[in-house]
Amino acid sequence: MSFLFEYGLFLAKLLTLLLIFVLPCLLIAVAVAKHKGQKGALEVTDLSQSLTEHREALQASLLEGAALKRYRKELKLTHKRRAKERAEGTRPRLFVVDFKGSMDAHEAASLREEVTAILGIAKPEDEVLVRLESGGGVVHGYGLCASQLQRLRERGLRLTVAIDKVAASGGYMMAVVAQKILAAPFAIVGSIGVVAQLPNFHRLLQKHDIDVELHTAGQFKRTLTLFGENNDEGREKFRAELESIHQQFKQHIARYRPMLDLAKTATGEHWLANEALSLGLVDELRTSDDYLLEQAEQRQVVAVRFRQKKGLGERFGQGASLAVERTLLRWWQGSPWKGW
Repeated sequence: MSFLFEYGLFLAKLLTLLLIFVLPCLLIAVAVAKHKGQKGALEVTDLSQSLTEHREALQASLLEGAALKRYRKELKLTHKRRAKERAEGTRPRLFVVDFKGSMDAHEAASLREEVTAILGIAKPEDEVLVRLESGGGVVHGYGLCASQLQRLRERGLRLTVAIDKVAASGGYMMAVVAQKILAAPFAIVGSIGVVAQLPNFHRLLQKHDIDVELHTAGQFKRTLTLFGENNDEGREKFRAELESIHQQFKQHIARYRPMLDLAKTATGEHWLANEALSLGLVDELRTSDDYLLEQAEQRQVVAVRFRQKKGLGERFGQGASLAVERTLLRWWQGSPWKGW
């Protein structure tokens, strides 16, 4: 038992050293890599043909004789008409953007480029579909992502968001900007709330005579800390900040979906889309695949994606960042950051 105790103590000390020295250095290196020249390229893919060719091939395989001949003739005319509309620019377009958000919402950089590109060529009759997947993350990151989607609405474009898996917390903050929200029946939706948590190692450090000095100017420059002794005044201030952010979150929701009963829906709970529909959190139970197939009959469907070019150092930094993120998944609010 003594050996196990000593071994546990050794691991605790090692973890403390990692948190104090190694982790900050790693995070700084990753931050530098992320902001070192956001070079990339915009990829544009016409999805219209791929969305319809399998259905057309299946339909043709089920027909014979004169019926098959008529169908092929009609299909040829349809393809010719669509090609002419694309060449003349008269066929309305559906721009498709995929957003799969992480906790730090670094995808905002690519989203900015995609939105900017679409705004440069979009016409009033065009539409934007965002296939959104995110469980939320840091406040400032998802606030920026929502603002990027607001740019589309402010320019008069119709915005639709499709949730196939999850759009919770900061993810739902983005989704609510759309005029229409689609969700697969078992997608997770909601979590209109704010959460922050952090471990405190003060007593462990004190037990081993390790002092941590923190100097600030301003009464509430730092409220709660990882290594210092926290007090009730700091905790109360921290909770007040969380409540303020929650109120602003609710105001954002009310702006775009005034019909929602926030007393029922802004409790931090999440729901499956079947329940979310009855609460008014989504507008229709439908997968993005089904919506794209329908729209391909009426519009030219174009996928827009901005890919950042990464050097060796940046790829290493991103890999390290993902490793840290997975390791600290349960502690993702382990700093004084606040998250949706």
